[in-house]
Amino acid sequence: MRIESRLAQIGSQANGETGAVSFPVHHATAFRHPGLGQSTGFDYSRTKNPTRSVLEEAIAELESGDAGFACSSGMAALQTIFALFSQGDRLLVSLDLYGGTYRLLEQVMKRFGLETAYVDTNNIDELEANWRPNTKALLIETPTNPMMMITDLEKACSWAKRKGMLTIVDNTLLTPYFQRPIDCGADIVIHSASKYLGGHNDVLAGLIITKGQELSEKMAFLHNSIGAVLGPQDSWLLMRGMKTLALRMERHQQNALAVAAYLSGQPLVERVYYPGLPSHPDYELQRKQSSGNTGIFSFQLTDSRYVEPILRSIRLIAFAESLGGVESLMTYPAVQTHADIPEEIRRKVGLNDRLLRLSTGIEHADDLIADLEQAFEYARREVG
Repeated sequence: MRIESRLAQIGSQANGETGAVSFPVHHATAFRHPGLGQSTGFDYSRTKNPTRSVLEEAIAELESGDAGFACSSGMAALQTIFALFSQGDRLLVSLDLYGGTYRLLEQVMKRFGLETAYVDTNNIDELEANWRPNTKALLIETPTNPMMMITDLEKACSWAKRKGMLTIVDNTLLTPYFQRPIDCGADIVIHSASKYLGGHNDVLAGLIITKGQELSEKMAFLHNSIGAVLGPQDSWLLMRGMKTLALRMERHQQNALAVAAYLSGQPLVERVYYPGLPSHPDYELQRKQSSGNTGIFSFQLTDSRYVEPILRSIRLIAFAESLGGVESLMTYPAVQTHADIPEEIRRKVGLNDRLLRLSTGIEHADDLIADLEQAFEYARREVG
């Protein structure tokens, strides 16, 4: 069955008792035991909940994994994954990294003795140079946020396996509709499901998908023990959002390509970072390992003085953090999503004070372009 059909049918055949097409929300935290030493399979909602279980089974199947785990946020999912490691273990992590992940690693996990090296994960020589005997995992964002850097997943996963390491891939920006990292050799996939999977800027959630029985059992233990699980109402909202993922991702990439192409020809724009454009250095690699493109990209202005008037004057596009929803959002990474990353690291990957990130929604591309056009004109008049 094709992925569009599997998405649309999430939970629709799981309720055999009533035949409900929309799987119900089970708000119960406790479940009655049939007898001593007997269970219905559900005992306490932190461990397992019927609504959450349907979501977890669906994402595991969509990502070619063996088990899925729904968490209360993307950061909670990362925290649960990091609990696999011990004091003195070392991680190799994408240099261009979401600021929240950097903050968790540097301000929390570092205190527990977890070492981190930030590297270009598409450069095997750099990976080799930063590998140590205590290196346990490789954490990859691809595309990265916000610079849209691409990692060759098959190459990186193969290298990590030769070293006896786990490979963890953040698949938030492409979703299983366009990219399936486990098929490329990854061991763990993570999602900030608040973004494209939920798709409506109304649910906070994170998802973990594991491959292999032993790893899945370890993750199940940590998921239950740490307890950063997703509640049944949010599990249902996330499933509802995922049913339209195929339709939304097609529109997101269509809009992103149109708007990115428009911006590439604007005098106020120095450079556009979007892997769907042939001008992107990893355009061919992206086409090889993914079946489509995300709906977000970044663009660099010619002058930082244009930033404030543009953000002040956009109307249809909202000046707001986050991404992946049906509404278009614009963010200023240097002072918002990536402010916790040291300036020297930001500048090394090109994240400067002239960079804006745009998450295209499902509005008409012409209206998004018109909004940018009037904002640029306003900025020209303001700056002079």
